[in-house]
Amino acid sequence: MKSENELITREECQELIDAAIRRHNRNASIISMCVGWVVLALFAEGLLRLVGAIPPVLPWLSISLK
Repeated sequence: MKSENELITREECQELIDAAIRRHNRNASIISMCVGWVVLALFAEGLLRLVGAIPPVLPWLSISLK
């Protein structure tokens, strides 16, 4: 670890930036994957309720093709 009055080199700065970008991309990918699975699950649940394969979870939240 460098002391407070030492400067970092251009290469060290670029390594820190690259590491931060890599960490951000990994976290964003994980969050996007989780959101995608939730949306897909909700779509599948709604489709199965629409065709009558499963009963509605909440009776007041029924859907139909009328």
